Amino acid sequence: MSQKLTREYLNEILEAIKIRDDDASQLMLESLHPADIAEIYDELSIEEATYLYMLLDPEKASDVLVELEENDREKFLNSLPSEVIASQFIDHMESDDAADVIGDLDEEKKQEVLLHIDDVEQAGDIVDLLGYNEDTAGGLMAKELIRVNENWGVATCIREMRKQAEDLDEIYYIYVVNNENLLIGILSLKALLLASASTKVHDIYSDDIRSVQTEASSEAVAQIMEKYDLVVLPVTDSIGRLVGRITIDDVVDVIREEAERDYQLASGITADVETTDSPARLSRARLPWLIIGLLGGIIVAAVIGRFENDIQINPEMAFFIPLIAAMAGNVGIQSSAIIVQGIASNSLGLESTAKKLSKEFLVALLNGLILSGLLFLYNFFFSDNLALTFTVSASLFVVIIFAALFGTLIPLLLNRVKIDPALATGPFITTMNDIMGLFIYFLMGRILYGIFI
Repeated sequence: MSQKLTREYLNEILEAIKIRDDDASQLMLESLHPADIAEIYDELSIEEATYLYMLLDPEKASDVLVELEENDREKFLNSLPSEVIASQFIDHMESDDAADVIGDLDEEKKQEVLLHIDDVEQAGDIVDLLGYNEDTAGGLMAKELIRVNENWGVATCIREMRKQAEDLDEIYYIYVVNNENLLIGILSLKALLLASASTKVHDIYSDDIRSVQTEASSEAVAQIMEKYDLVVLPVTDSIGRLVGRITIDDVVDVIREEAERDYQLASGITADVETTDSPARLSRARLPWLIIGLLGGIIVAAVIGRFENDIQINPEMAFFIPLIAAMAGNVGIQSSAIIVQGIASNSLGLESTAKKLSKEFLVALLNGLILSGLLFLYNFFFSDNLALTFTVSASLFVVIIFAALFGTLIPLLLNRVKIDPALATGPFITTMNDIMGLFIYFLMGRILYGIFI
């Protein structure tokens, strides 16, 4: 029965670890899920963590290691001898998890661990996976799967499947290949069980199968699995040979990491950071966009200075500077966020850029009319300056239109040139719309005040 990891229970485990009570520690850890055990790592020193992991059976220890944050895992593994990492952890992992773990090590230790893996075939699989970019299908896939030849009979098929199943925790699909190992379809267990022993695989398999090539991006993999509700996706090389498979748990990690990365980019954080990182690293990740924001603020001040005479003649215009700047930034962020979300989920369809801009223009037109109308009514009843009333309302209308179109166009352009469009939803859009919004406001003030006064 699973034990919930409460603070009291955690304290009991920590106390047992500190006094090196093997029996008590093992008993309490047995009822915990690997993810819960990984949480305990933050409370331990390297020596205590090593003691804890050596108490676990190798299978569970491997699962716990996979659950650790990358930085914690790297620190822990660097404290262990290479042969212990190989025998205690890697030998009991699937190839994709093993590749992820070894990939975190420095080059020298990586080679040492690989040399200490007893199973040469497993070591070869890991080396193959390490050769792929981690953000591709090849970097996500595992080598373990069930494959059968189309020319096998059902009896041969079942016998070979039993051998291959020893390396798998879960069996999702049986993949059918030809003599050249080209993926040609899948075989259902139902079809296999109902067929006679002499039936050939090519008579009962289905060719309705979706796959990706090793160089496909992790985002593309996630989109395919989400679109077709797949729990596993086969991976082929460039000529169609079956080389691995990706399971849904790996894709969930991709989706989570991509969401975290986009959120950080939208917040003006340029590097992948964690709350546990050092102040220096956190500062380096935040400074670039803060500096850009500072430069933007200087430009805003310059714009205001450029229209200093207009403000001196019509000082009441200064009252609405914060409103215009805030509305420009808010509208731009809303528009860019919708486009970035559509790009990320691949839900924009085949609409052209012109059609997207025209749709956003209509939305901005409607919102602009409503908001500028409300502002007009406010100034009309609470201000005796008719010129200010018309100027601020008209300026807000134009600013909303511009900010919406700018917020739509920029992420589309960034996506076209292969730059993460999430960059457009943060300080960049806000700063640019502040600058252009105030420029439009003062320019229209100069024109409209001349008409109404």
